[in-house]
Amino acid sequence: MPEIQERLQANISDRYRVERELGQGGMATVFLATDVRHERQVAIKVLHPDLSATIGAERFEREIKLAAKLQHPHILGLIDSGEADGLLYYVMPFIQGESVRDLLVRDKQLSVDDAIQITLEVADALGYAHAQGIVHRDIKPENVMMSNGHALVADFGIARARTEAGQSRLTQTGMAVGTPVYMSPEQATGEAVGPAADIYSLGCMLYEMLAGEPPFTGSNAMAIMAKHAMEAVPSVRIVRHSVPEEVEEAILAAMEKSAADRPKTAAEFCEILGTPLGATATRRVTSRHTATRRVPTAARQAYQAPPGWWRRPKFIMGGVGAAAAIAAGLVLALKGTPGAAAVSTSLDDRKVAVRYFNVAGDDVAELQPAAERLTESLIRELSTVRALKVISRNGVTPYRGTDIPRDSVARALSVGTVVEGTIEPEGAGSVRVTVRLYDRTGGNLGDPRTVVVSKDSLFLAEESVARAVSTELRERLGDQIEVSEARSGTRSNVAWTLLNRAEGAHRDALRFGSANLDSAQARLSLADSVLRLAESADHDWAEPTLTRVQVAYDRARLLRGAERGQWLDTALVRAEAALGQDASSAHALALRGTIRYAQSRPDQAPDDATRQRLLESARDDLEQAAQRDPSLVSAYATLTFLYYDLKDVPTSLNRARLAYENDEFLSNSEAILDRLFWGSYDTGLFADAQKYCAEGHRRFSRSSRFTLCSLWLQLWPDATPDVTASWLLAARVDSLAPGGSQSLESHLARMIVGGIIGREAKALVAGSRQTALLDSAKRVLVGARGDRNVDASQELPGYEAIMRTQFGDIDEALTQLSRYVAVNPTHSFQVGGNTHWWWREIRAHPRFLALTKQAP
Repeated sequence: MPEIQERLQANISDRYRVERELGQGGMATVFLATDVRHERQVAIKVLHPDLSATIGAERFEREIKLAAKLQHPHILGLIDSGEADGLLYYVMPFIQGESVRDLLVRDKQLSVDDAIQITLEVADALGYAHAQGIVHRDIKPENVMMSNGHALVADFGIARARTEAGQSRLTQTGMAVGTPVYMSPEQATGEAVGPAADIYSLGCMLYEMLAGEPPFTGSNAMAIMAKHAMEAVPSVRIVRHSVPEEVEEAILAAMEKSAADRPKTAAEFCEILGTPLGATATRRVTSRHTATRRVPTAARQAYQAPPGWWRRPKFIMGGVGAAAAIAAGLVLALKGTPGAAAVSTSLDDRKVAVRYFNVAGDDVAELQPAAERLTESLIRELSTVRALKVISRNGVTPYRGTDIPRDSVARALSVGTVVEGTIEPEGAGSVRVTVRLYDRTGGNLGDPRTVVVSKDSLFLAEESVARAVSTELRERLGDQIEVSEARSGTRSNVAWTLLNRAEGAHRDALRFGSANLDSAQARLSLADSVLRLAESADHDWAEPTLTRVQVAYDRARLLRGAERGQWLDTALVRAEAALGQDASSAHALALRGTIRYAQSRPDQAPDDATRQRLLESARDDLEQAAQRDPSLVSAYATLTFLYYDLKDVPTSLNRARLAYENDEFLSNSEAILDRLFWGSYDTGLFADAQKYCAEGHRRFSRSSRFTLCSLWLQLWPDATPDVTASWLLAARVDSLAPGGSQSLESHLARMIVGGIIGREAKALVAGSRQTALLDSAKRVLVGARGDRNVDASQELPGYEAIMRTQFGDIDEALTQLSRYVAVNPTHSFQVGGNTHWWWREIRAHPRFLALTKQAP
């Protein structure tokens, strides 16, 4: 580009001496130059003339000013910028190093360690930029430089300037907006983009660093962008089995098609990788079930350090990074607690996972609903076998349509047997269903079982496939394996096919959820219409009617206020009709109980008497349903919360245990685990509370509630407070809770820290050290108070009362408790008929008795 170099030099010679071209790409040409005033080498990036004309100097200056504000150890900063004879340019430090693209050209694949280190450092930079409201929009290997072994992200702000200039105008000049190989679906379609687009691109880049090629390629930009929008992300572990499972999980999470389904922040993405931002340590390639070290103090017994971690000091970036590294050792992978062995089960041949059946051949659209139905029917049938432990539909759904190796699925689900099936056309008018069984290593267990049925009688495949798998399991595991006689209940292939299609629409709606309410409601409406046709095709078949009840209930769950109430009423009428059709139906009874429980919620019940009546009738329905059919785990799950509302904590805990032990993959299993923790904690079962807190963090590491439970565990009577650990945990809550440091959860976390400081002070001998700690505890508690915007229901005064009771500040504790009771007069201070253990020191105090309306 001699002409560009000459034009540039002629206009900036008073500041820079342009020496030679370093390289060029689709957006700009880079020149090596000398900063005349400071006698240092710099790199000047000059936008191509067409792009300069399209963007314009004003827009370029605005975006460059934003990017110039970014000061971060992993961002290549901007020194200068300007316009020279119509050419737009910006100046950066000259880096004596390579780009990640250069590394990939030379080595094709990077080591797992290096790939993760680069990813974490880029994520650190992105997290910082996103917090400033700046999205990069063009993360790719070419824009990440390596200097002294560390990553530097270049070109912040330029992609936004290109995008703002208008896609149509750029297309006319032949310029591409972004890089299709790394472009998120929403960016490809010209939608507004946010941090999730950068996270998507970073996931693509991590995939390429590990696999040696991008996740999607094609003959042109449109073909590549179509794959990003439509095709499933290929498994990186098939290409390179040494990649840890959690790394593949992080890639898949980052590359979700919908931005709403991706990690919300770069920090969340890094947590899936297993490392918090700022701590650039990586996992060894070992099983997550290997032996682990214990953290010594009582407070840290709630944790187990992640298996196979090691730390390299040169990767810890400053004080914040060091703190995050310490927190990682305390917080991540909560396992190894007293009693935690009961949570994880060994790989047992009788524990079975049925993967969703695949469709082969050209009839995918026609046969896919049947494949879904056969899979879920087989799961239901095998679940009736007492000798088996079958993973529920929710447990295997994440692996639907993926190429994740079956041994990885077996390890992830802790099963010893994996069932897979294929449906394909068989001649004219017939379908072949082939089922295979595999062991925990992915090894084939004998010959496949094959069922051939007419397309007009596909419903017959439900019974035949269940029998085939039952026979295979019986031959392998023993005579106890025998499925029940219950079948689909219809002999109408039309009704059966319509139900399959309705269930597909129902599943789509649940995937959309509240994040895409209009689409979800449209799919639920479609499901309801198709179910009416199924009812008409077979008036005696109960399942379409029961599914219509569920659809109406799910429509209600997505709505608020009067609209929710209307759909709950509709669902209840349908449930009553289903019971009129079959009074013995446990499923219909459970649905009616669930609907009545939803109607009992404060936003639906008009008064306390009505609410109590609905709670009791819902309880009766759900208990009867569970007695009739113990496999209805959802009944136990709903009873968990219902009994808590009835202030019967021991029974709530019992039902939560039944729900979780029978199906750990319930759709609301996060809430069930939270209730298991609190039920155990409230009733003084602290070893169980530790176990469930650990299990919650293992499964839901991005949920702030399972960091908060770790703080609460420092307050149980025999715990040894650890103030340093508690501050780190509180900082983690800030990073996880929606709303950050101004959320109710974050205020509560700091409130608990105040209680922990007070507990530590109370354990000391009276003196200046104790006085200083008590003063500190009180200051922390006052600082943690929240206004109505943070704490609308005034829960924090009640928590402050608990904390002050911990270190004997009784008068102020009772003052705060008075504030709490004034707003929450129905609160119960008892568990199982006794005063909650954390009030025991003041339970005889006259002011406490007056507040709780107890007799002296």
